[in-house]
Amino acid sequence: MKYIHRAIESTIKKYLKPNKAVVLLGARRVGKTELVKHIISELDEKPMILNGEDEGTHLSLEPRTVVNYERLLGKTRLLVIDEAQAIPEIGLKLKLMLDSIEGLKVLVTGSSVFDLENQLGEPLVGRKMTLYLYPLAQQEFGKDENYIETKNKLEERLIFGSYPELEHLITWDEKAAYLKEQVNSYLLKDILEFEGVRKRDKIVSVLRMIAFRVGSEISVEGIANDLQMGKGTVDKYLDLLSKVFIIHKVSGFSRNLDNEITKMNKWYFYDNGIRNAMINNFNFMSVRDDQGKLWENYLISERLKHQEYTRLHAANFFWRTHTRQEIDWIEERGGRLYGYEFKWNSKKKSKVPASWAKAYPNASFEVINPDNYLDFIT
Repeated sequence: MKYIHRAIESTIKKYLKPNKAVVLLGARRVGKTELVKHIISELDEKPMILNGEDEGTHLSLEPRTVVNYERLLGKTRLLVIDEAQAIPEIGLKLKLMLDSIEGLKVLVTGSSVFDLENQLGEPLVGRKMTLYLYPLAQQEFGKDENYIETKNKLEERLIFGSYPELEHLITWDEKAAYLKEQVNSYLLKDILEFEGVRKRDKIVSVLRMIAFRVGSEISVEGIANDLQMGKGTVDKYLDLLSKVFIIHKVSGFSRNLDNEITKMNKWYFYDNGIRNAMINNFNFMSVRDDQGKLWENYLISERLKHQEYTRLHAANFFWRTHTRQEIDWIEERGGRLYGYEFKWNSKKKSKVPASWAKAYPNASFEVINPDNYLDFIT
């Protein structure tokens, strides 16, 4: 099975230093384990590899003493822990190791940021670098594809997304079945195990509603009313779904205008395939009525990958006024504003909204369509 080189490999190696930890976060099945195995294979040192979901790992790490960890590691100075969020008090345990064992390098992965975010945050201040891995990015596909191959694959990626396993499946039926299984068996696992949350049907209902409303401002109160749930419950589920890297929130941008919308957010999926699995629609683009939604979600997910892997630091927003002037994507970078409008139909013209141009005369504006999208995401 061919290994696809990941764009973040060199960054992980760069930050994998003595008495430091690299924390690699991402949804289940995006390739974290395979990436870590590949990196280990290229390093000139033998690691100790532990699995956070193995009870034996819990027992080995339970006595939080320097003596225990020195005995456990022996002469090993590279510790790798997969799915570290499952280990109680993992932050304090890693802190003790890094403080006490000279030359120790730590690489941990996690598929959720429930406990991991809290446990690693304060204990490992100044000792860790957090990186994110997403489903395969176009810049990763591009290493083995020419321009024509990439363009021919666009529709398939808009429909099925880019989870690594899909590259080894041939038919559209196989790909659809894989994504449905992914949703049913893997993605919600951490949520359903977290703090006794057992109402799977309710969580799935919220997620399906987000899937149908991709690209639109989301009213939490509206979802709560439609599903006969409390607003606080919907808020909690949205937060949990974002912490397992299924969806992410984009807020409205505002600096000057009274009529700019800022109270509601938009929610997008990290992967088009998961979005389509939630609504059970894997039809060709030509017969769909959600082409614009798929195009917008795809470009935003690819742009987030590009920002992460190239270390492009940006604050991301959408912009809309109560008079319905809008821009799909705003980036604030280095004190400058960049506006992007997404159009699936290359023949459709779009010009900068008058209110935006007047309020932010120094901001740039660009339309992203199938003719120029590769410049935006790679």
